[in-house]
Amino acid sequence: MKQMKNIVFDLGGVVFARDPRKFEPEFIEFFSYILLPEMPKFWEDYDRGVVTYDEVIASLADYNTCERELAERNLRRSILTQEEIPATKSLIADLKAAGYSLYVLSNMSLEFIEFLRKKEVYSHFDGEVVSCMEHVVKPEKEIYNRLVERYGLKPEETLFIDDREKNTATARELGWQGYDFDHRNPEASCAELRAMLLKK
Repeated sequence: MKQMKNIVFDLGGVVFARDPRKFEPEFIEFFSYILLPEMPKFWEDYDRGVVTYDEVIASLADYNTCERELAERNLRRSILTQEEIPATKSLIADLKAAGYSLYVLSNMSLEFIEFLRKKEVYSHFDGEVVSCMEHVVKPEKEIYNRLVERYGLKPEETLFIDDREKNTATARELGWQGYDFDHRNPEASCAELRAMLLKK
């Protein structure tokens, strides 16, 4: 791998996640679509920033055939229970200390990103491009190009870390390096990234 200078992180499943051990099966099932190869259009639109919080609650209620009150309660809980993934948090701190420039490139809705920006790990990032602010989502090439242009990055010096292969595939098409993060085993992925990026 060519010497990297810029490390770009997806957020959900890479930097932040819900700990499934802390939730009842019904709650996990409510958001089971996040593991599907394709997100439902209403959730993609929420990430794109073209539907409101109230509108996505209505869509969630329809999708899960439940009362609006339950949909709203589950969505709020889903936001407030996002946690930093310990292995990734440690990796990010060490990458920053080693001199890398760190960025966020994420499909994320407004309410989620406003909560996540308050987390300690977020202070290490030098910049961000988030779908709800741009009205563009991965894997559309435009959102990758905006990150490069906004921060003056060279694609060949930039590594993108994401847990969806179609998103890293687009990065590679644009001349970036890509790393397919395993959200089911973040410790193993972070260990591999350490071996790649940090001198022992």
